[in-house]
Amino acid sequence: MSTDLTMLTWTAGLTLVLWLPYILKRLMTFGPLGALTYKNDAEPLDDWAERAKKAHYNAIENLAPFAVLVLVAHVASAANAATAAAAIAYFWARVAHYILYVAGVPFGRTLTFALGWLAQLCILYQIIT
Repeated sequence: MSTDLTMLTWTAGLTLVLWLPYILKRLMTFGPLGALTYKNDAEPLDDWAERAKKAHYNAIENLAPFAVLVLVAHVASAANAATAAAAIAYFWARVAHYILYVAGVPFGRTLTFALGWLAQLCILYQIIT
């Protein structure tokens, strides 16, 4: 499997587990019944847990374009060292984005989001040129 596809797989796997921290916090705060029903959905969680939920949503929103770009590059035989490096950069930018967003580090989420976005632009550039 190519580096691009490997990183897509790791990114999808990462996205699959990002929900765990905020769901565990819901379980600890509201108990199993309260967390698994809709009655406490409007109740706020700790700030870090709310940020974790938003970071997970952001990861889901960005997984789709990243996946499309990696798959198109693969099918179009446009995958190369640049797309591989960009896919690696994207994965680590998403890891850093989640950690810095949840931790509430000023400018952290913006900078890591921008790095991931630039990595996607790199892959797009390789496809269209």
